[in-house]
Amino acid sequence: MTLSQISGHAGEWLRGAGPHSEIVISSRVRLARNLAGYPFVSRASSGQRQEVLRRCRDQIMSGRLGDDLLWVELPQSTPMDRQILVERHLISRQHANAGETLPRSVAIGGDETFAIMVNEEDHLRMQVLRCGMQLGEACKQINQIDDTLEGSLSFAFSSRFGYLTACPTNVGTGIRFSVMLHLPALRLTGEIDKVRRAARDMHLAVRGMFGEGSDALGDLYQVSNQTTLGRSEQELLRDFQQTVVPQIIAYEQQARQALVKQREAQLDDKIWRAWAVLTHARTISADEVLSFLSHLRLGVNLGRITSVDIPTINELFLLTQSAHLQKLSGMEMDPPTRRRVRADLIRQKLSRS
Repeated sequence: MTLSQISGHAGEWLRGAGPHSEIVISSRVRLARNLAGYPFVSRASSGQRQEVLRRCRDQIMSGRLGDDLLWVELPQSTPMDRQILVERHLISRQHANAGETLPRSVAIGGDETFAIMVNEEDHLRMQVLRCGMQLGEACKQINQIDDTLEGSLSFAFSSRFGYLTACPTNVGTGIRFSVMLHLPALRLTGEIDKVRRAARDMHLAVRGMFGEGSDALGDLYQVSNQTTLGRSEQELLRDFQQTVVPQIIAYEQQARQALVKQREAQLDDKIWRAWAVLTHARTISADEVLSFLSHLRLGVNLGRITSVDIPTINELFLLTQSAHLQKLSGMEMDPPTRRRVRADLIRQKLSRS
């Protein structure tokens, strides 16, 4: 498997399936781990980072996590390939940016349900991604990965504090739960602050599509826990499954019902304008696409548009991003060319639906 092979389609987590997939795009569970006996990445020498990478690679690629793994050495990959990994949520922006010079890598599971970053902020950042609301399933899978690696790698652990991490907020279990949510109705009704207030009260972080520092383009929001110290994995998982996500889903469902009952004409205007632009535009920017795709996705979920399906829309969220667009075209393009090629791709995809 190569980067070229995975970049032409959406990952498993964008299938548009799974529980509550009309609102919950994906579920992610991430674990931070550090090897005992080595300084954290920010304090380690180049030689120590290389040794950490070598030890981790030997265990990750041993076959015990599966035979169909892709190992990517970031310093040896192109800027476009690193950006593709960011767009697919397989590595962080920070990992991509520092990967040009520092010894950093990522291992990717065959269906992209899991990825393991080596030498990001911590020696290991393991994540599992699933479509829809599947935090429980993702948690089981990542615990299996963690147990497998811990059988041959000694992780830094304190009997008092738990797993030791570079960032104090990750100390303890080292686990982060997050869900990516599509919340167009809450934004259209001006009630998105409900989510922000609820998140603040429960000590959660609300970020954009690409995590920390990113905007909520396409009405896509990531909600995650901010701290792990003093709480067990099961407590954090229970909060997300039984309180956090159900509450946000209920807010969005209520907002959608309000739009249908009280602002039907304005709702349909948003949806059909999005359809008209996406199926007829000859040039379009990445930000415009995300906004229009958000309205189109809402229209499909509300049954206003039946000529396109959710997997196609989810795929377009990804394939219209800059690096994917250029990879599919087989060449680097300036912004005006990208806008034209992007519009062509969208018309082709929607005409086949």
